[in-house]
Amino acid sequence: MSSGDGTAGGSLGRAPGENGPYPLHGGVSDFGTDASADAATGADADTETVGYRGPTACAAAGITYRQLDYWARTGLVEPSVRPAYGSGTQRLYSFRDVVVLKIVKRFLDTGVALQNIRAAVQHLRAHGFRDLERMTLMSDGATVYECSSPDEVVDLLQGGQGVFGIAVGVVWRDVEAALSQLHGERVDTGETLIGHNPGDELARRRRDRAV
Repeated sequence: MSSGDGTAGGSLGRAPGENGPYPLHGGVSDFGTDASADAATGADADTETVGYRGPTACAAAGITYRQLDYWARTGLVEPSVRPAYGSGTQRLYSFRDVVVLKIVKRFLDTGVALQNIRAAVQHLRAHGFRDLERMTLMSDGATVYECSSPDEVVDLLQGGQGVFGIAVGVVWRDVEAALSQLHGERVDTGETLIGHNPGDELARRRRDRAV
């Protein structure tokens, strides 16, 4: 496994009016500078009411607890609901965290460089829920590209860069189905929710924001 820290150079995002797939490079400091992305992230974070413990996150993402722990300690994917503060405390991962964990696992299985996976993780966290559901991440094994439409996927494949792709919406639904068979935990009370369906919670959030 690569020990890259995700600090490769290069600009992120599209310039105003620019279209088409683009490579995701750069360090953490390159992300989160767009006001609309920050607002979307904040809206999602403020409404987190359910978290998932480490073993549940592992089962839904298809990873080992050793991987989960390593990724948390190295800052690759940290639990956004509640970190581990010391002995006896339990990490709590959000639904979005588990989706990201599963995407990281797929990238690692196909040999994508760790520094590019770090860039992709930060890019995913900078987007709102609706953006993620429409996003496809493509890679040639070295570089990760974002595509937000079928035409962009075709353009990338015709250009020879794309070797495999991850439709984030598909991963999203896979994780949603897996978590609906597992246990969640209410953040405010610690109550265990058996067979909690995160899709119900996401639908409630959308209704609340529409009011």
